[in-house]
Parts: sequence; structure tokens; C-alpha cells
Amino acid sequence: MYGAQQDNSTVAIASRSDDGAIGRDNWYMVGGGEAGYIAPDPTDPNIVYAGDYQGNITRFDRRTNQVKSIAVSTELSDARGAAPLEHRFQWTAPIVTSPHDPSTVYYGGERVFKTTDGGTHWEAISGDLTRNDKSKQQPSGGPITIDDTGTEYYDTVFSIAPSPLAKGLIWAGTDDGLIQITRDEGKNWTNVTPKDLAEWSRVSLIEASPHDAGTAYVAIDRHQNDDLAPYIYKTSDYGATWSRITTGIPDGSFVRAVREDPKKKGLLYAGTERGVYVSFDDGAHWRSLQINLPITPVHDLVVKNDDLVLATHGRSFWILDDVSPLRQFADSVAGEDMHLYQPATAYRVHTGEAPAQFAFDGKNPPNGAVIYFYLKQAPKPETKQEVKIEILDAAGNVIRKYSSSKAEPLDEPLDPDGKKPEKQIKLEEGLNRFVWDLHYDESNRVPGYFLWEYNEGAKGPLALPGKYQVRLTSAQNGSTGKSLTAPFEVKIDPRVTTAQSDLEKQFKLLMDVREQLNRVYDAVNQIQDVREQLDGLKKRLAPAESTKALFDGASALDVKLIAVRDPLINFRISASEDSLAYVPGLDAKLAFLSMAVAGFSDSAPTEAQYREFEKLKTQTDELLARWEQVRNADIVSFQKLAADQNIHSIYVPDVQSARVQGGEEE
Repeated sequence: MYGAQQDNSTVAIASRSDDGAIGRDNWYMVGGGEAGYIAPDPTDPNIVYAGDYQGNITRFDRRTNQVKSIAVSTELSDARGAAPLEHRFQWTAPIVTSPHDPSTVYYGGERVFKTTDGGTHWEAISGDLTRNDKSKQQPSGGPITIDDTGTEYYDTVFSIAPSPLAKGLIWAGTDDGLIQITRDEGKNWTNVTPKDLAEWSRVSLIEASPHDAGTAYVAIDRHQNDDLAPYIYKTSDYGATWSRITTGIPDGSFVRAVREDPKKKGLLYAGTERGVYVSFDDGAHWRSLQINLPITPVHDLVVKNDDLVLATHGRSFWILDDVSPLRQFADSVAGEDMHLYQPATAYRVHTGEAPAQFAFDGKNPPNGAVIYFYLKQAPKPETKQEVKIEILDAAGNVIRKYSSSKAEPLDEPLDPDGKKPEKQIKLEEGLNRFVWDLHYDESNRVPGYFLWEYNEGAKGPLALPGKYQVRLTSAQNGSTGKSLTAPFEVKIDPRVTTAQSDLEKQFKLLMDVREQLNRVYDAVNQIQDVREQLDGLKKRLAPAESTKALFDGASALDVKLIAVRDPLINFRISASEDSLAYVPGLDAKLAFLSMAVAGFSDSAPTEAQYREFEKLKTQTDELLARWEQVRNADIVSFQKLAADQNIHSIYVPDVQSARVQGGEEE
């Protein structure tokens, strides 16, 4: 994002950081000054045009960090007023690149200027488009002393809007209340100012529609005339006729910016003195889009891909990370019991999501697939209603499950039927947002066991780029219930060029490692269950000679169980650095390998990683073969011994491993 900071510098700043939060190292100055427009080259963001008052405009090259002055006129204007100057430029003179030719840059003075060579030469493509009232161009300040730094100049072009659809079609608005249009790249201009627009209204911003060449929206600011009413005008016939479209925006919220969504015709956003508004019907009606945005002046806004970006006065940049629900919204949704919006494209990235550490840190957007859905009523325990979110792959296989009614503490085993518990999600009445972190199920867990490597190494692999679905189900009292499904796509980080075949190799090895971890932890959970049964049995046995053999047999079997278990997992490890004192088990080696394969990159595994996996798989097979031997021989023998004494025997349970599922809900 690029912008100018009043009483400060210009700034270019990342909207997402690889470090978990957006900090000081994620922004830099781009020339210009505190007041001006910023116009990065659409094909090369290292080149940035930036403005300031007195007609100052610069060209910044990030590669060299050099700032070159490329002003149309280098005339010093201090204390003189605008009347005697060759050209008049506003405090915020507009700088706009052509949507048809990125080498073409437009710049607004009292006329529209154009350069095609980076500002070495400028060409005026219009005459004076303003009222040119010399009485409004005198030095400012007084009566004791004037205060004229070239900031309070009027009779200037305040907004330039080249059409993204029709080459040569350019709109221009002035700070003295005129709207002009050319359809031949400036050869001929026509005054198309609305007849009811008061003189000396500031044409704050013109939005040339991305959907219809003849349509434009204009934000008018009259607060310096003591008129705080909102003004937005729309034309659909190249300015021949205009209509005012402000119903729903209250007085006091005068408008500085209006934009049309580039993907949804008639979906409009307005930046006002008291926040942001949205219209779903081409401006016929407006409603607040404030959400958690502070009440603050919004000076500009733009829709980039699926995000709405705001520039506020005094509250920095704000981003609404995903406008997909706005593009799909209809008032009829409120009448539905449940509604699922189709998610926007999700990108698999390896950036962090750490909270901001310092006062000036910005928050990263969530990593993963953002899923929006509407619930007329939130699930309540007394209704026994359950809402489930399931993620399906392209073949329709469920790869993640989340539920509103089933919690999953770290030490909770599987359900008695062997099914893995589902991550609990908290839901609210109205719009809900859920973020799938793009990870498959992580490996099983052993209740009460800690392993540092597990936190990363046992995570499920990231979903491969491709097609997926989200299924939203609401059921009550065990009924089938209502189910809604929406498709979405996962794409690779656009900065990464790794081949899909290499990603598939990485994914497969991670799944293979997870399978071995599951085998290890399933066996350990079975062993621990049997040991608990043995311990309970020993406590129940009477201290009599008749049960001594069974008691001793239980103790001997427990020793064998420990001998089988300990190479698989080291229970003495209970804190982050315990592995420095206690030799980790096979599980730690598998988890460590998973960390190495996943890393923080999208790449095929190395030869060493494949070799290590084969070695660890062999060890897993050997150690679990010992467990099978104990199950089939020692435990069976003990069961026979207990049966001979008519004592309830132990049994080996089905796999009962607790697990935690990733994901984030807000």
C-alpha cells in the first residue's frame, strides 16, 4: 500500500509480513511529501511517482533509493499566491497512471498534464479546465502577515479518472466545482458539470466505472463551504445527465471518495468524514460498513483483488481482508436459516500470524481459507443443535472436521467408537467467519505427553493447490439436517514457482511420516491403556497366596510393556528442553523429520530426507513387531492365567488417541 502521511513522509508498506506482524522494517519512503498522491508503476512497483504541494512531483526508484524531481514547473511560489504563476497545483494534485499504458502518467494542475517518459517531458492535454477566478488565487494568510507556502491554491484539477474500459476517455474534476470529460485523449473536452452542483464545490474524487464506459461516480466535498451534507453523483451517459445517490448516508458524513467494486457491478463503497458505507444497489441505498473501524475520516479507498483498503485521516491504513460476502450478499439472506458464502481463493503461504508486539505493529491477515456463513440463530445446548464445518478435497473426501458441540481438550481420548473428536467452534447469530488453516489432520496424540517437536512436526501437511469444498451442516437431535456446500480454490504463494509435482512429493512424504507417527502413538495409547488395566487389577487382587502368581504375572507383563513402549516415546520429556537431558524416542525423530520436510518452503524432499524416512519406517516396523509379539503371546498368556483363576481379564482396546485439529475461528 502507498500513501502520504500529513506532517510526515510518504510511505509504502506491506499488507502482509513474513514475520507474523507488520513492523517498521516493512515500510519505506517513496519520495514526494506529506500531501501528495502516490502512483506506483503498475508493471514495476519499484518505480513510484509521488507528489507534494507547490507542484512538486518526484520519481522514486527503489532499486537505487534515488528520488528525481520531475516537476512540470520548478517555479518557487512562496508568498506570491497562485494568480501570477504559470501553472497552479493543489496541495493534493492528482497523479494517475493510465490503465491502458503504464508508461503514461497524468498530473493535474489548472489543466491535465501527461508524460510518457518518466517525467522528462510533460505535455498539456487540456486547456485551463477551472473557473480561473483570480480573486481566489491571492496569497493566503494575513492581515498581519501572509502565510503562503503554495498549499491553499484553488482553481485546480483535483481529480483525474481515466476509464479502464475506453482508451482516451478521461474524466477531470476541479476544486471549484467543474466536471470535464474527453473521449479522445484530451483533444476535445466537454464541461458536463451537474446543473444543481453548487459553485466552489470540491470534486474530491471521480470513479470511472470498471463495468460501463459511460458510467462514473463523483464524490463532492463541500465542508469548507460549511455544508456537511453527503454528495455523490452518478452518470450513465458520459455526463449528459446526473443523479444524486446518497440515501442512507447521514448529514455530517460528507463524502471524499467513492469506488465501484471491480468484480461486482453496482456494488459501491464510499469514504466519508465518519467512516465507510456500502451500497448493494448502485447507490440507491447506503448502509454502514463500519464493523470494528473507528469513527474516522476516510480520505480514499480502493478494492484490490478481494480486499477493501482504506486510507484514514489519523487512523492509518485499514483493510477489510475479504469482500466476498459483500459481493454475494442479498437482503433475502436474512430470511434463511443458514447461508454459506462461496469462499475467495486461498493462498498457501508460510508467513506467521504472531500478534503485534509493539504499538505501531500492524496485524497480518489470517493464513488460510476464509469461510463466511450466516446463521439465523446460534446453536444452543438446550436445542441439541449441532453445526458442522467439513473441508472436502476434490474427490469429495472429508479431510477436516469442526463442530459446534464437540470440544477437544488435549488429554481427551477418542470417542468410544474410535472416531476422532472434532474441533469445537464458537458460533454467533448472524454472520460468522471461520478460517481453515489449510492443514490436513495432524497426527494422533498421547494424553498428557509433551514433545516440543510435536508442535510443528506433527502438523498435518498443507493442502496442495487445487479444488476444495466446504460443507456446512446444521442438525438437531441427531437428524440429517440441512447441508450447504460451496467450492473454493487453493493456490500457491504467487511468489513461489515450485512445480506441482514437487509439491505432491512433499505432501506425500509428510503424509507418510504422519502415518508412522499415528502407528507409534496408537500403539503407545494401547500400551498405556493395558498398563492402567494391570494397575487396577493388581489393586483389586487380594494379598493371598492363590493370587500371587497372577499379581507377579501382572508386574512382569508391565515390565515388558514398558520395555516395548520406551523406545517409541520417552515420557520423562515434559518440558521444551528436556530432550537435552533425556534421549527422545522414535516419535521425536519422526516429528523432527516432518519439520525438516515441511520446513517453511514449498519444495520437494531431499535425498537425505527420503533416506531418513526409510530408516525410521524400518525402526517403526521393528518396534511395533515387538508390540505385536507381546500382544499375541504375553498378553494372551496372562489372559489365560487370569481366566484359570476366574478373574476378569484385561483387553487391548481399539486405537484411542487424542488429537488436536488446527484452524481459527473469529
